[in-house]
Amino acid sequence: MAIITTTHLSFPLLLSPYPHHQQQQHYLKPIPTVSFRSSIRVRAQGGVDKLGDFGARDPFPAEVASGFADKVLGNVDTEHKILIPNISALSLSQQQCTPLSPFQSPMSATDAQKLLKKVVGWRLLEEEGGLKLQCLWKLRDFKCGVELINRIYKVVEAAGHYPNIHLEAPNQVRAEIWTAAIGGLSMNDFIVAAKIDDIKTSDLVPRKRVWA
Repeated sequence: MAIITTTHLSFPLLLSPYPHHQQQQHYLKPIPTVSFRSSIRVRAQGGVDKLGDFGARDPFPAEVASGFADKVLGNVDTEHKILIPNISALSLSQQQCTPLSPFQSPMSATDAQKLLKKVVGWRLLEEEGGLKLQCLWKLRDFKCGVELINRIYKVVEAAGHYPNIHLEAPNQVRAEIWTAAIGGLSMNDFIVAAKIDDIKTSDLVPRKRVWA
């Protein structure tokens, strides 16, 4: 049940003449008299006001009767549709890895170059075993390298698609991703790369010097 309260305020203006020894003119003098008139409208729809999970809604009958549509763009009979974004509209990091057939062909170099623009810090490696994705991190110290690997592990464990990770002394981590089952890159590799991009690393990289 929704209760909508409308309050109307009125401020009457009364004539208040000045004394007779002044010019016989009348001036409008506002008197701070306030009168309240309240109206309460109750709308019940089974006890629950359901407007939908998200998106636009159709106007209520009282709104249509008020003529609000005459003052805004559009019409009261406009059809409202809730559009749910499809998988192509989602960012890579929001997508999930899917099982692949070993008979599926690996991604072409042209398609890989297009998807490379959607991940940060990764580059393509062309080796005998096919295309791979590689990323390097320069960290503050060896301990920070171990911490980054732990953070990457938590992300890829949930995705179910694992990269090769190398901790290279003294403070570098190298990750390489590809789909060995098809001998090259798949969409899963870019999805995992994007998820790794979302990992916080600002507390692990070398601190910048600030000169006074």
